[in-house]
Amino acid sequence: MKDFNGKVAVITGGASGVGRSLAFALGRRGAKVAVGDVDADAMQQIAVDLEAENIEAIVVHCDVTSLESLNALADAATDKLGGLDLVFANAGIGAGETGAMWDYSEKDWQWCLNVNVWGVINSIRAFMPRLVATGKEAHFVVTGSGNGAYLILPDAPIYTASKATVHAITENLHYQCQAGQLPVKVSALFPGPHVVDTGLFNSGRVRPEALQKDTQGNESGINSVDDMKEMAAQYGIELQTTHPDEVAEMAVKGLEQDAFWLLETTEDTDAKIRARAEMILNRTTPVPAMLG
Repeated sequence: MKDFNGKVAVITGGASGVGRSLAFALGRRGAKVAVGDVDADAMQQIAVDLEAENIEAIVVHCDVTSLESLNALADAATDKLGGLDLVFANAGIGAGETGAMWDYSEKDWQWCLNVNVWGVINSIRAFMPRLVATGKEAHFVVTGSGNGAYLILPDAPIYTASKATVHAITENLHYQCQAGQLPVKVSALFPGPHVVDTGLFNSGRVRPEALQKDTQGNESGINSVDDMKEMAAQYGIELQTTHPDEVAEMAVKGLEQDAFWLLETTEDTDAKIRARAEMILNRTTPVPAMLG
């Protein structure tokens, strides 16, 4: 898709972080944008900011754990913006778990899997039939994470498990679209190459009431990227970060090339991927990765 002018892009989790940056990156290229989110404050802000740049957009409350809510977002994009061309299944949260897996709250598992995994499943069910029915070129993009897709970092097992599942779903969707010779291209978006400066570590702000716990904030003690930098510094590590705008630009450029892997890595990341592949091929016993 070389030209985004006049295209309609739907972005879940679109009011902040990478989703927000995608909205502006596409809108500045002439796309019409439908933002779906559950964060009322962020929704209000992005509506004002999109209007200030004269980007044609709608901002809709959308809970990705609800298929009905996603269908409503799809209807709104079609009715108010005139169609569907790109869908970004981008909504995601971090549960903030720490310690032994067997001690995790069931509510943390439910919340993270509901949003990160079922959010993608529900997005596929809501949007793919519509994209296929148009019979024209379209893109379906899923935001995953290298933590789970190609590396296993042991500091957030619930999140890692959710993103491993998400990538398996994404790659299978890609294969099915290819096998069916469908005009819908599927892409896997991996924010990076460094820790992305988003509100992921402050996901508790949108935690549903039914899954609230007594603990305030993340049990890991990391509630922001700054917290993560401080913790890394205690281990003598200078944590590098990536701005969401950089991720959005990388993603859009990849879509212009019909790329499946919307991915930017570092030499260190590539080395870790190779080491993991060799570990599997050589049947080497895994050892935990260091922080960072």
